[in-house]
Amino acid sequence: MNDTILLEETTLAAIPIDYSWSFVDKTIKDTSYITHGYYTYPAKFIPQLASRLIKEHSNENDIVIDTFLGSGTTVVEAIVNNRIGIGTDINDIAALIAKVKTTPIKTGELLQEFSDIDFDLQNRLNGQYDFFLKKSFQVVPQNDRIDYWFLPQQKEKLSIIFSRILEVKNNDIRNFFLVAFAQILKSCSIWLQKSVKPTRDQNKKIYEPLTLFLNQSKKMIKKHFEFDKILNPKIKQDIDRYRVVQCGDSRNLPCEKNKATLIVTSPPYVTSYEYADLHQLPSLWFGYLSDLPEFRKKFIGSAYKDRDKIDLKSSLAEKIVTQLGENKKGREVKNYFADMLETFFEMKRVLKKGGRTCVVIGNTEFNKIKILNAEVFKEQFENIGFRTHDIIHREIPSKMLPSTRDNDTGQFVKANDKNLKLAYPSEYILIMEKL
Repeated sequence: MNDTILLEETTLAAIPIDYSWSFVDKTIKDTSYITHGYYTYPAKFIPQLASRLIKEHSNENDIVIDTFLGSGTTVVEAIVNNRIGIGTDINDIAALIAKVKTTPIKTGELLQEFSDIDFDLQNRLNGQYDFFLKKSFQVVPQNDRIDYWFLPQQKEKLSIIFSRILEVKNNDIRNFFLVAFAQILKSCSIWLQKSVKPTRDQNKKIYEPLTLFLNQSKKMIKKHFEFDKILNPKIKQDIDRYRVVQCGDSRNLPCEKNKATLIVTSPPYVTSYEYADLHQLPSLWFGYLSDLPEFRKKFIGSAYKDRDKIDLKSSLAEKIVTQLGENKKGREVKNYFADMLETFFEMKRVLKKGGRTCVVIGNTEFNKIKILNAEVFKEQFENIGFRTHDIIHREIPSKMLPSTRDNDTGQFVKANDKNLKLAYPSEYILIMEKL
């Protein structure tokens, strides 16, 4: 009982909501401008949020880092605002998407390759090719979960599209069309279309893969033209200097000590769905995933880790872990806070003195136990050599997360279920400054 009272008293909820950070006036067109609309990525923050933080806390030519890269929103906004953008993510799909979204491609070459792909696929998918040559260009990933998610006729058509993309010689253009392919996979599978959870729908509508792929490619080409127009020619000509994107650990950033001015990031939520599950379709096709349980082990807060006793640098974190008890969820939360602490130490390493890190995070709960992520993070930062510069409390008008959670269990549920509460009605932007 006493612990519950302590957790309630330390909440940041008393901070008034600053509605200027909610961006309620922004439409989907606004938030998916330039390359931000390439791929439907879960739980991403909008580019206007990243852009405002970047402009308010850094200057042109400064290094801006995202430790949890996701789909690359921070890095895109860094380079279009004439900063150096660096990002890393443990998920190969995230790194691929972010790199494609930040890579300039010559317009003529992109259009010509699309025309060639379109012509070839129209022939191949309509049977206008030598049957005996079919196997020479058709690549089908060897993984049982491909058959779990895709009907035979969809798998066949997708394999022909995938194989043609792999024939593209220019690496940047090939990756561009791989992202277009990745975007259509959910629609072409039997994954329940409106679900973020891996749920099968055996009666799902059958979509035509070629039509979806060509339409998605055209949409992305149009977005790329917008990106090309606003990107500084200087950055465009030397993109590898101004943009570094890698698949890697948030605790090992590709940046020298004391070099970065700003970090803008949004970590995964500890009690949310497994991010690994959400990216399994393109991961299966691209060969990034062979065994799902092994794949999950890489992610922040994995229950598979068996740590020795660790100083979480937060008395509040210790109370939360104690309340959860010696079980899988308790282990997940403990590992999550430990992983995040190690990430904060790495942030400290790369930031200049006076450099700032902006962490966008919300609080949640499990079995009526409050998981006060923002309060824990603040305490951890302050205990390793940061000071609190500012804390912004923002309303979340729309975010690609399940919107309702069972009040007793904390599990995500359908919107028409009883005993509901909003999962993430608001969140915090912790702006911490290195001492």
